[in-house]
Amino acid sequence: MEALYLLIPLSVVVVFIALWVYFTASDGGQFDDLVGPGLRVLQDDDTTATPAPGEPHP
Repeated sequence: MEALYLLIPLSVVVVFIALWVYFTASDGGQFDDLVGPGLRVLQDDDTTATPAPGEPHP
């Protein structure tokens, strides 16, 4: 029973810290675009790389 006097306030503090971290990340734009980066990986890149000056052509 005495352990509850320590565990309940500790768990409340942990919940408030987790909420603060979540809302800080949300305000910072962390969750703005969750779909775009995943779709960019699937897009085919048809551009050819140009060699740097002084490098031979492939």
